[in-house]
Amino acid sequence: MPDFTRYIALGDSMSIDLYPALDAGEIDVAVALERVASAGHVARLGAASLLYENSEDHYPDRVGDDLSSLCSGIEFQNLATDGATIGEVFGEQNPQLEPGDDPVLLTLTVGGNDLLSAFGNRPRRPILDKIAADVAEAYDLLVDTLRGLFPQGTLIVTTVYDPSDRSGRIPGVYDELGPLPLDVLDGFNDHIRVLALGTPGVLLADAYTHFLGHGVSVAEQDRWYWRRSLIEPSARGASEIRDLWLSTLRDARLV
Repeated sequence: MPDFTRYIALGDSMSIDLYPALDAGEIDVAVALERVASAGHVARLGAASLLYENSEDHYPDRVGDDLSSLCSGIEFQNLATDGATIGEVFGEQNPQLEPGDDPVLLTLTVGGNDLLSAFGNRPRRPILDKIAADVAEAYDLLVDTLRGLFPQGTLIVTTVYDPSDRSGRIPGVYDELGPLPLDVLDGFNDHIRVLALGTPGVLLADAYTHFLGHGVSVAEQDRWYWRRSLIEPSARGASEIRDLWLSTLRDARLV
C-alpha cells in the first residue's frame, strides 16, 4: 500500500471550498459579494480540503479520518478552480504540477462544465453528439497525461452528478431550453466508468450514483447542492464527495 507523499486536487467546483463555505456562512463578506475566493477568508470545507484535513468543528466524529492523519507528512495542493473545463485543467492547472515518481494521490472532477456549455449552445443533435465525443476524447487525453506525469501515482476520477435527479430540469440553468439531454450526461459518465475499470492506477468515484435522489426531487433542506446554485455542492455535498473518495481508497486498500 502506498504511503501517499502528496495529494493534488484538479478540476472544477466539485473540489473547491467556495460554495461549501458560502453554504455554511463561513466566508468573508467580500468573498460572498464577489464570489472570488482570493477576496478574503474562505473556510476549508470543500471536498478536497476535507479529504486532506477534516474540519473538527463541523465533523467531530471524523477526527483522524483524513489524509493528513492517515499518511504522515503528506503535502496538499488544490489546483481546482470554479467553472473549470477540461481545456482549462490542461492549460491552467497542469502547468502548475511538479511531476515525479513518488506515490502521489490525485482527484479529478471535470467534464460537467464542458457538457453544460454544449447544452447551452443548443446545437443540432448530430453536432451535440460530436461535441460529447470530443469531450470524452479530451478527458482520455487528460487522464493519460496525468498518468505520464505521475507514473507511480493514483488517480481518482469522479463522475458528474445530476442535480435534476433525472428530470432534466435544474432551476436557473437553461430554463428556457426545456429538459437537458441526460443521455449525453449518461454517456459521458459511462465513459468515465469504463476508463477507470480498464486503466491501471485509476480508481472510480461514482458521484453521479451517490448523489442521485439528493437534488431537486427532495426538499431544499435535504439536498446536497448549494441552494443558490444547484450545480454547486453544499457543505453537506462536499462532505459526501470527501466520503466517496475515502471509500474509494479504502475499497482499493490504499488507506
